[in-house]
Amino acid sequence: MSIDTSLPPSSGLSLEAGQPYPYQRVELVEPDWTRFPGWKDVTAEEWASVQWQRAHCVKNVRQLRELMGDLVDERFYADLERDQAERATMSMLVPPQMMNTMLPQAVPAGPGSFTEELYADPVRHYMIPVFSDRRTDWSSHPHATRDSLHEHDMWVAEGLTHRYPTKVLAELLPTCPQYCGHCTRMDLVGNSTPVIEKLKFTAKPVDRLDSMMDYLRRTPQVRDVVVSGGDVANMPWPRLEDFLTRLLEIDNIRDIRLATKALVGLPQHWLQPEVRAGVERVAGVARERGVSIAIHTHANHANSITPLVAEATRAMLDAGIRDVRNQGVLLNGVNADPHALLDLCFRLLDGAQIMPYYFYMCDMIPYSEHWRVSVADAQRLQHHIMGYLPGFATPRIVCDVPFVGKRWVHQLASYDEVRGISHWTKNYRTSIEATQSDALSKTYEYYDPIHTLPAEGQAWWAEHGDLDTSALKAAEVAEASRRMAALQAY
Repeated sequence: MSIDTSLPPSSGLSLEAGQPYPYQRVELVEPDWTRFPGWKDVTAEEWASVQWQRAHCVKNVRQLRELMGDLVDERFYADLERDQAERATMSMLVPPQMMNTMLPQAVPAGPGSFTEELYADPVRHYMIPVFSDRRTDWSSHPHATRDSLHEHDMWVAEGLTHRYPTKVLAELLPTCPQYCGHCTRMDLVGNSTPVIEKLKFTAKPVDRLDSMMDYLRRTPQVRDVVVSGGDVANMPWPRLEDFLTRLLEIDNIRDIRLATKALVGLPQHWLQPEVRAGVERVAGVARERGVSIAIHTHANHANSITPLVAEATRAMLDAGIRDVRNQGVLLNGVNADPHALLDLCFRLLDGAQIMPYYFYMCDMIPYSEHWRVSVADAQRLQHHIMGYLPGFATPRIVCDVPFVGKRWVHQLASYDEVRGISHWTKNYRTSIEATQSDALSKTYEYYDPIHTLPAEGQAWWAEHGDLDTSALKAAEVAEASRRMAALQAY
């Protein structure tokens, strides 16, 4: 990847007088959904309905063809069908709201006129990946795994990951209102695909949540709970409110973060009167007890930030949510350059009152190499975005290192840039290392995409990396079986 920080020709600024990134405030716009043939008669009232949005998600190639008609060539649909059959780790699920942020300025001009724009669209690139997006030389890294962060290995109850000393992740459910192609929890979340047979929770939902509560009550060192999934927007509000109310009764819980892509992909959910009223009730109790409740959402490109997203964010802040923060993912072809990152950050901050918080490097899951960037490029990106945003709103680019956790990309202990192997240390034990005396002294490895390495590094991996796809699939099946056995042990 090459990072270009030159001024765009259209900026109107001279190289001598201008800045590498020329800031200009942009007003948010809701794209006209009637430009798509399948939605030409959809009313504003229907668009605002969460029920209509959920009922009209794009779930397969047939539905995408019905939406786009002949504005997209058949070769794109064939490309998508092949990806769904041979590479996709997530099934298709795109809400109309999210679909409408693709090709936001496209104007129909006859058969096939949307094809090239759709191929190039950054939101499409991660929401509807096609086979030709993927790399054919290194489609998966030899160290790619289904659960690349080993979250399941750190479960202390089914769905409750205790990785950091004072924080836990509670996976309440395995579904989302939209499925991103790069999902780090593709091991468990969503429907099975021809490539990935998904794992399933084994306990009843009420028993799983009770087990989580039991662990939190008897583990006073935990003060921070990330409530996630899947996506909390897919849990019926009364059940979610009950879970949050029970969390607020535990004295040691001081921070609660609700993880939801739906604030961006389905803002209509958070604008429902019953949801707004419920959030206000929960936030009121939290305020009385001195507990902070925040929402963490997931936007990867500026085009996804629209007036409806801003309206939903404002509704949550008015209801008493302390802060709304964005945790994006650094993705090649989507946002992996300084201008795209800064465009997104300013759109979040200026337009929607969402705090740019993190950009995670894409995790080492199968078939993700075309999205991933090297640690060196991530470091350069962090450098290039510094100084433009307020310090409190400058996002950190982080590498989620297996068995370690989040680390700023400049925190590595050593780095072999030829072979793309970085080494990292940590200052705490995870829940699976209580008896390991060397946990805080050894280093842990992370791997750059092989195609980003110099020729010498690629040659080394060609010799030492096991690239046999059948072996990779066999290893994946074995790993899934091991995890399923662990799940059934709860």
